[in-house]
Amino acid sequence: MEISAAGRLEVRITAADVGKRVSVRRLTDTEDTTEKFTDTVGVLTSWDSGVLTITRKGGESVRISESSLVAGKVVPAAPARRRGPSATYPELAHVSSRAWRPVESERLGAWELRAAAGFTRRANSVLPLGDPGLPLDEALTAVRRWYDDRGLPAYVQTATGAEGTQELLCAELEQRGWTREVTAELWVGALAPVADRADASGVELSRDADEAWLARYQRKGVSEVALKVLGSGPSVWFATVPGEGVEPAAIGRCVVDGRWAGFAAVEVDPALRRRGLGSVVMAALASRALEEGASAAWLQVEAENAGARALYSGMGFSAHHAYHHYRDGSS
Repeated sequence: MEISAAGRLEVRITAADVGKRVSVRRLTDTEDTTEKFTDTVGVLTSWDSGVLTITRKGGESVRISESSLVAGKVVPAAPARRRGPSATYPELAHVSSRAWRPVESERLGAWELRAAAGFTRRANSVLPLGDPGLPLDEALTAVRRWYDDRGLPAYVQTATGAEGTQELLCAELEQRGWTREVTAELWVGALAPVADRADASGVELSRDADEAWLARYQRKGVSEVALKVLGSGPSVWFATVPGEGVEPAAIGRCVVDGRWAGFAAVEVDPALRRRGLGSVVMAALASRALEEGASAAWLQVEAENAGARALYSGMGFSAHHAYHHYRDGSS
């Protein structure tokens, strides 16, 4: 908190700081007479009619009365990473997008409109990495029209919690009635420790998702469009641990793109979980990615998936940023 030369806490932010990362302390209303304070850190996304809105790293918005402020200051755009490979949000956004390509896309300024017959939100949402070249309301109208022409709901994928992410756009979408449906996180880590974690000699690697792999994949009845999305990316590998029946014991997918290896679809037979098969699959894919020159890894995990978060944290991964899918409230 900002402290004056006289030792007093001071509010050193104004409405002109909207869009900047701030740290504020406010007095919390309590029933007793003891003063209690709450600290909030995030991006100041609005300051209107005496109320501040601050968007935290995970995308949650906090509304604070100006009259309750005790102290406040602008802080660095993002804290320094303490472990794992360094990366900017735009770099990871481009890498993760290349690893899960739609079957159809179109540019709207620096926005990419993506469609794949409804197979996953990632492949059927706008990736807004800059200026759309139009005022926001006009851009959103064009987005609605584009997805409506394809019989799809309009989604915009945004991110929060890192330098260069889109807290202001999230706030603008919410003001216009767009609803956040899904929040997940993108985690990063060093690749070599993943390869060294387990003996992967029993894992089969392939360039294609065969019938056995698809039998274990959680999205049953995969269409031709889905197969195109699954097979998209600079260098795609599918891993399979054979099971006793038709379905494999475990599967996984990895896309190698320069220094990055992106992991997805790591799935294990429910009857065989907690036996390290997920680690085995990732070790096999990581070893192949190292052979192709990669050194860093990324993956996406939902906030509620405690098991996956524990597994990946144990491998040295940590959260880089959160990402969200906003759906048009009028569709």
